[in-house]
Amino acid sequence: MTDRDPFAEGERAARERIPAEANPYSGGSDEHALWAAGHEKVAGAIEARESEGS
Repeated sequence: MTDRDPFAEGERAARERIPAEANPYSGGSDEHALWAAGHEKVAGAIEARESEGS
């Protein structure tokens, strides 16, 4: 079994425009929180860049 990094998976999902609701981990788990944090980090940066360009 490979070591998964939920934070990195969340970052990748955001870069691929996968919505936060697609978090594959069980709600309330540490993995769910890490995935969400990674997603928010990247999604927030993307949104900030897009708003600066408008």
